Amino acid sequence: MNEARSSGPVIDRDAAAALMEPLTDLVVQAGAAILAVNRAAMRIEGKVDGSPVTEADLAADRIIGEGLARLVPELPALSEERVQLAKPPYGGSFFLIDPLDGTKEFVAGRDEFTVNLALVTNGAPLLGIVGAPALGLIWRGLVGRGAERLTVRDTSLGVAEPIHTRKHPPPGAPWIVAISRSHGDPRTEAFISARPGAVREMLGSAVKFGRVAEGGADIYPRLAPTSEWDVAAGHAVVTAAGGRITDSRGAALQFGSGREGFRVPEFIAWGDPAAAG
Repeated sequence: MNEARSSGPVIDRDAAAALMEPLTDLVVQAGAAILAVNRAAMRIEGKVDGSPVTEADLAADRIIGEGLARLVPELPALSEERVQLAKPPYGGSFFLIDPLDGTKEFVAGRDEFTVNLALVTNGAPLLGIVGAPALGLIWRGLVGRGAERLTVRDTSLGVAEPIHTRKHPPPGAPWIVAISRSHGDPRTEAFISARPGAVREMLGSAVKFGRVAEGGADIYPRLAPTSEWDVAAGHAVVTAAGGRITDSRGAALQFGSGREGFRVPEFIAWGDPAAAG
């Protein structure tokens, strides 16, 4: 671990690699806590923005928060469920957490919800872990070191399988586009429609990033606002797998800069960086 001048602690790639297994264990534990909640009887409350929060969100957040405090107590940790405690901007390294991404999917009884954990360094996601506990899958990656997919049975991890994004479809072949089941918008639809014959794969939560990272989808556009904790872990996984994340003008995204509400105005996850222009 190095100290960046006047910007707080900085986790470099080697230090991040050493954290991958214990951080993955936190995601697995958080996923198990979510699955232990009885969806038919759980409490559901509304946040200020109207989005739901459940006891499963809070249980997962507690596990990750306490785990990070033990593992790397010197680093800030920004969670969706504790955003009122955030003190931006964040320099150096910090964690971005969505303890239950896709709460609407979870409440509806579907399996496409995730636990998202990212390590951001100097404004860019360096390490990302996306766990889909009900699907028994984890996608994880370290930028510059590659990405992989693992299966999870109970709390035991299977063998890690290296994954990579795929190249832009050849002429005449359709784009496979990962799209949100719960958050459609006109700009995103127009973007997809500009690719004739595009095949839409409707998915929930950060599972969409996982599909791009493993080469199952070519692109995941979201040209409407979302939050940094929704994007950071998937950003790292897709980038580590060989892809690229940009805004609609091809510019890189910045995290922790103090944008109001920690909003990400838009993004596109490209499996093939060359397709981003």
